[in-house]
Amino acid sequence: MDASSSETVIPASHVDLFDLPAVWHIATIGPDGEPQVSPVWATYDGTHVRFPHAEGRQKWRNLCADDRIALSATDPMNAERYLEVRGRVVAWEADGAVDLLDAMAKKYRDEDEFPREHAAPLDKRRTAVVEPLHCTTMG
Repeated sequence: MDASSSETVIPASHVDLFDLPAVWHIATIGPDGEPQVSPVWATYDGTHVRFPHAEGRQKWRNLCADDRIALSATDPMNAERYLEVRGRVVAWEADGAVDLLDAMAKKYRDEDEFPREHAAPLDKRRTAVVEPLHCTTMG
């Protein structure tokens, strides 16, 4: 499915995956051109996909060098239903990054706050802002 605006790229039939505790797998391109994939927690605000991350990690370095990204998740209740989103990282937000991490901890772990010892240093927390450009679905 292709669309001209990010609001229509992600179909209504699969946007609910962002409301579920579905783990998203993020694919980036490493410094030697090799793919790197890792799981993240993610959300969608109707325009951008957002996920918490820490400045300086491999995924952050990959995306600073090449902003292309792919994310996919499988419905936790139906293994034959999935959404793949391809796009680019358009921003790294520092403001509200810890708040997003806490919101994701609530959604995925039913905890009010992400453990600070695993999030430190807090001043290096960032929110990746992804502009969806294309998606594929099944189920």
